[in-house]
Amino acid sequence: MNQAIAKAKLRRQFKALRAQQLPKVQDTIIQQVVNTIQGYLKAGRLRGHIGVYWPLSGEVDLRELKLNLKLPLALPVSGEDGSLSYHPWTLTPLRKDACMIPAPLDEAILDADEIGLLLIPALAMDQRGIRLGYGGGFFDRFRSNLAWRKVRTLAVLPQACISTELLPRDSWDVPLDGWISESGVARVK
Repeated sequence: MNQAIAKAKLRRQFKALRAQQLPKVQDTIIQQVVNTIQGYLKAGRLRGHIGVYWPLSGEVDLRELKLNLKLPLALPVSGEDGSLSYHPWTLTPLRKDACMIPAPLDEAILDADEIGLLLIPALAMDQRGIRLGYGGGFFDRFRSNLAWRKVRTLAVLPQACISTELLPRDSWDVPLDGWISESGVARVK
């Protein structure tokens, strides 16, 4: 089976598993995200904005962090060319980006040194930090830039979606630093 077919099959499998598991564990995952952020703050290891995402159906919904944490947050904006950038999430109304996801299009683009942590969605992860997403490549292209690769990046997903087997890896896949699940934060080994 070629890699593209294998990834498509895994996407279906993990999307169904995530949909089944997330309602049971979402609140606990959000609490673990808060605990992780507070731990980084206490240790002095978090500066600037925290990059979050606008949730698609079936993804962990982190929007309540905007109300509860009172920390500067940023949202991604996807471009027509497949690019991704992060912009401050302020009170300015959100508008749909190239992928039709609400985003702060009217805010300035943030540089990598203005973001201390990126939290991104995933269908699955493996122990190497390889993330299985939807196949658009937005985050891999974005993180292929060395400055952005240096920003601590964690996937947010149910523990059941942490693959015990290695996921297929293409040459453009950029490993993440770890993940946050209902079990807490885990770093890539």
